Amino acid sequence: MPNPLPQGATIGILGGGQLGRMLSVAAARLGFACHIYEPGANPPAGQVAAQVTTAPYEDAEALKRFAESVDVITYEFENVPTEALDLLEGARSIRPGREALRISQDRLTEKTFLQALGLKTAPFADVPDLPSLEAALKAIGTPAILKSRRFGYDGKGQVRIKDPSEAAEALAAMNGAPAILEGFVDFSHEVSVIAARGSHGDVACFDPGENVHRDGILHTTTVPARLSPSQRTDAVLLAANILNALEYIGVLGVELFVTPQGLIVNEIAPRVHNSGHWTQNGCAVDQFEQHIRAIAGWPLGDGSRHSNVVMENLIGADIERVVGLATRPDVSLHLYGKTEAKPGRKMGHFNVVTGPAR
Repeated sequence: MPNPLPQGATIGILGGGQLGRMLSVAAARLGFACHIYEPGANPPAGQVAAQVTTAPYEDAEALKRFAESVDVITYEFENVPTEALDLLEGARSIRPGREALRISQDRLTEKTFLQALGLKTAPFADVPDLPSLEAALKAIGTPAILKSRRFGYDGKGQVRIKDPSEAAEALAAMNGAPAILEGFVDFSHEVSVIAARGSHGDVACFDPGENVHRDGILHTTTVPARLSPSQRTDAVLLAANILNALEYIGVLGVELFVTPQGLIVNEIAPRVHNSGHWTQNGCAVDQFEQHIRAIAGWPLGDGSRHSNVVMENLIGADIERVVGLATRPDVSLHLYGKTEAKPGRKMGHFNVVTGPAR
């Protein structure tokens, strides 16, 4: 994209969830309109977008009309069907590019890619059948986690194996889906880096945040994270290495385990990320504006943090806490417009500024 998008241009977003919603708000602040493509009715992003197409990803005509109505296409989740991307890419630029999606859609491909860059990952093995799982358990040991190679998120598509005798039962739980075995990592805590690369190769990273999960879902992110200066530098350089290797345009989330042997990459997400929501109240340019800037060909914000922040997700019935939270002077609420609270469903989040950055 040699020239920045002009004011009034339309950004197409594949997916209409809360990330698409917050991207759309950021785009509107910069003078752009957003067109959401989402198979489900009444998506959260549709409440704040200029236009919504409600159609399945298999609808070639709807995809074609969508592509013709926008100036660039991005996405809020990584599991967009390949066939849809093939059709869209022939009409408009997709940012970030297809290679990042191809790699992140498959855990085996992702781990192999990261190791090829010289980065550390958990030990892993491809598991096409029971004999290969049994062999992998002998090599990697237990406890270990059997994961679906594709379509897993928030702890879904995973089975913990405590003993090799559980192999057959664990593989059956995959329901025939291609799987990967990952060894456990002895880590003190998890951090993530939200990083961005612009259309001219410029890179900007936000400070690493420290993550705590409950039931496989992110609970809190705290900034600054517990990291030494050298660990913080390593985390940022590692993220930049991934961005450049992918010739990436947009925001990328990189989850890392902190271990005595160094930082180990857990996974990458080629999109804005839940663990980057703290940037909305900790930085002048948050992750959503940063992503819009990148895909629109704008200069990136520098990502500097002006405040220390704790972000907490509101999951399911946590939405009932909103009225009480709204009375607190230190709380900034970000709600997703979802009317039905279900267990495990992300209903919103809030940021608490705990002091100025030092």
